[in-house]
Amino acid sequence: MSSWQAQLITLLLKQNVKRHFRRPVEVAQFRRRLNAHQRVAVPAGWQLRIVEQRAGFRDEWIEPLQSSQPDPLLLYLHGGGYIACSPRTHRSLTVALAVQAGMRCLSLDYPLAPEHPFPAALETIIAVYQQLIDAGELPARIVLAGDSAGGGLALATLLKLRELGLPLPAGAALFSPLTDLAATGASLQTNEKSDAFFFARMIPDAARFYLAAKFEATHPLASPLYANLTGLPPFLVHVSDSELLRDDSLRLIDRARQQGVSVESQIWRNLPHVWQIFTPFMPEARASIARSATFLQSCVADMPVASS
Repeated sequence: MSSWQAQLITLLLKQNVKRHFRRPVEVAQFRRRLNAHQRVAVPAGWQLRIVEQRAGFRDEWIEPLQSSQPDPLLLYLHGGGYIACSPRTHRSLTVALAVQAGMRCLSLDYPLAPEHPFPAALETIIAVYQQLIDAGELPARIVLAGDSAGGGLALATLLKLRELGLPLPAGAALFSPLTDLAATGASLQTNEKSDAFFFARMIPDAARFYLAAKFEATHPLASPLYANLTGLPPFLVHVSDSELLRDDSLRLIDRARQQGVSVESQIWRNLPHVWQIFTPFMPEARASIARSATFLQSCVADMPVASS
């Protein structure tokens, strides 16, 4: 049984967000509904820095004010169906995860479709990762995290780094990842009523904007469910049993384990898609953040803190 806070938020989302998505996705409307900026207080001893390293894009750094040694680095990729949201919309999640894990966090403002279709976002992430390595960050002290489309991008980043022969991060945390733009999961039908945010047809809509009719929906870097996952670092998956993307996660977990990848997973009961963003209000969000932080800490444990 989910908490009363989770039940209330689910009801509010259905009434105030989902009902506006009954018609086919229109990008401007979708962004208006999802791009509400959060006012999140950064805890004492931490700071938020907004950096515009690429013209028009505002990355967010969440960092401890003082540290006796370089902290591990969390590279966070926000969700939003590849067409909406930003580091600012996900600040409640990124601040909570960074603080709980005791890690510096770079929440990346990657380019969105349809203005910047696939593979623009992935290319930006790879370039930023390479810049971090060139600046002295150790891959063994870097972890990835992402929600929904950002979870799919985190997996695609691991796959592309492996393809390029670049050193992989130490692990990844995935919250309700979008892994199948071909929209073949059974939960897209069985959970359409219970999902608090979306309708099933919105997945093909997002794929249309993201792929721009130039790539198949089963392209492994757009839909990591279809990729060979062998050799990827350990990752964590948290998903709700009542959301549309449940089967994107369940099939990913099974496939990864079959291919020898270590996966820590938890299927939560009756929670909205990416409930971790409601950390200030929902106990299940705080619990998921805490468990994810512990996992990410374990990925970088006992690793050197500085390059020689």
